Amino acid sequence: MSTAQAGVPPEPGDAAEVEALIPLLRRVVGARVGGHPAAEDLVQETLVRVLAARDRVTPGMLEAYAIATAKNVVASMWRTADRATRNQHRLHDPVEPEKADELLVASEEARAMSTALDRLHTSDRQLLLAHDVGGRATRSLAEETDSTAGAVAAQLKRTRARLRVEYLLALEQVEPPTDKCRAVLLALSGADRRRQGELDAARHLLECDVCDRLSGPLLGRGPDRPEEVRVPVSVDPDIVTARQAARELAARAGFDGVDLTLLATAVSEIARNILRFAGEGEVVIELVERPRPGLRVVARDTGPGIADVEQALRDGWSTDEGLGLGLPGARRLMDEFSVTSEVGRGTTVSMAKWIERG
Repeated sequence: MSTAQAGVPPEPGDAAEVEALIPLLRRVVGARVGGHPAAEDLVQETLVRVLAARDRVTPGMLEAYAIATAKNVVASMWRTADRATRNQHRLHDPVEPEKADELLVASEEARAMSTALDRLHTSDRQLLLAHDVGGRATRSLAEETDSTAGAVAAQLKRTRARLRVEYLLALEQVEPPTDKCRAVLLALSGADRRRQGELDAARHLLECDVCDRLSGPLLGRGPDRPEEVRVPVSVDPDIVTARQAARELAARAGFDGVDLTLLATAVSEIARNILRFAGEGEVVIELVERPRPGLRVVARDTGPGIADVEQALRDGWSTDEGLGLGLPGARRLMDEFSVTSEVGRGTTVSMAKWIERG
C-alpha cells in the first residue's frame, strides 16, 4: 500500500522519500515481531505517523525519526496485548450485548457468576473483589492483611481458579457426581500439572462425563495463551513486559509463591543487561515439559559481547564493555544457567527453573 492510501496525503516529493523508508521499517518491525500478522499494519502505522510529523522533522533526520517511531509503535502494541492478557481474568466485561438472545445469555452468565462468587470463602471473595473490581494493588492488600504481595497474588490465582470451576458448574446447573470431581476441575483450572498427576486427572476425565465436558473451557482458556512468549527489548518498559510474561507463564506451569518472584527477578536482570549493555535484543520465555516440567528462558543480543565469561559470572564484577551486571545473581536464582558470547557478535544467556516434584 502506498503512503497516499495510508490516510495522509503527502506533499509532492515527500511521498517518494517516505516510501523509501518502507524496506528499512519492515526490517525494524520484523526484528521485533517476526512473522506476526500485524507486522505490515505496524509498518503502515509508522508511515502514517512519519508523514504527519514530516514538517517537524529536522532535515536529514527522517530515517532516525522513522526508526524510533517504529519501535514505539511496536512497543505500544505489546503493551496493549499485555494489558489484555493481564485483565482477561477480571470479573467485569465492559462490552454490552445488544440483541435479545445475547441479553438472555448475559443474564444467565451474570446469575452463574453471582452463584460462583457466593460459593467462595468469604475472605477469598472479598480479596478478589477488592483487587479485580476495586482496583486495589496486591501490595496494598498485603499490608492490610499483614501478608506479602507474593502471597496475595498466589491467593488470587487460587481463588480465580476456583471461581472458574464454580462458574461453569453454576452455568451448566450441575453438581459434581463424585467427591474427586471438584479437585480435578480445580487442578485443571489452575493449570496445576503436579496436582493433575497426583489425582490421575486424565483417567478421571475418561470416566466422568461431567468433568470431561467442563474440562474443555478450563483447558481452553486458551488458544490465546501461548506456550512461548518473545519479548523484544529496546526500551525500559520492555523489562516490565518481560518480567510480567515470565510470571504469567510460570504461574501456568505451576510455580507459585517465592519461585514466581525468583523467576521474574532473574528475567528482569537479563533483560536489564540487554538494554544497558547491548541496546536491544530479545528474551524468549517458554513452558517446557522435558527433561522436566518448568520454564526455560533464552536472552539474545547482538551487542559487543563478553571477553571473559567466567569473570562476568563472578559476584561483584561489572563492565560497560558487555553484559555482566546481574548475571551472577540471575544464575543463583535459577536451576540451570549458561552464557555463550563472542566479542563483537553478541551474547546468549540460557537459563531454566524446574518444578520440584512431590
